[in-house]
Amino acid sequence: MNKCIFLDRDGVLNEDRPDYVYRIEDFIIPDGVPEALRLLKEAGYLLIVITNQAGIAKGLYTRDDVMKCYDYLQEQCGHLIDDIYYCPHHPSYDTQSLTRKPGSLLLEKAMAKYNITPDESWMIGDAPRDIQAGKRVGVRTLHIVHNAELPTDSDKQAPNLLEASKLVLNYT
Repeated sequence: MNKCIFLDRDGVLNEDRPDYVYRIEDFIIPDGVPEALRLLKEAGYLLIVITNQAGIAKGLYTRDDVMKCYDYLQEQCGHLIDDIYYCPHHPSYDTQSLTRKPGSLLLEKAMAKYNITPDESWMIGDAPRDIQAGKRVGVRTLHIVHNAELPTDSDKQAPNLLEASKLVLNYT
């Protein structure tokens, strides 16, 4: 069995913006992200991105755009991420999908493929839907709280991924 850190993308691994992040020139990786990923990887965690990409359903960008951003993230962070799972759907534009967080199907698929044990794994995200998806599959949850956001019912909270990684590594 493997332990895993499931990571939301926008707002965790890169700065979020209201008009979607799908171009490399808009893909800003916050300070501390590469170090956080390295610390988690050195501690034996698989690192898997779980992200909603509704802009695909809305016709704003393509699956190739998502993968170009992922490849850029990998290059900037030392190729530490093991996989990416993304949901290209939005219920108002194409279809309801259990792969869209707060649905948990993407996490379930990754858990099956990589033989992940939920008891030793975490979902780190910046939205209630991330925390809900993590709770549905029985992993611990950590909410990245930006500015004056109200925290969710996550197990832990942190202001950024580096601080989140330290909380995970010190969790007993």
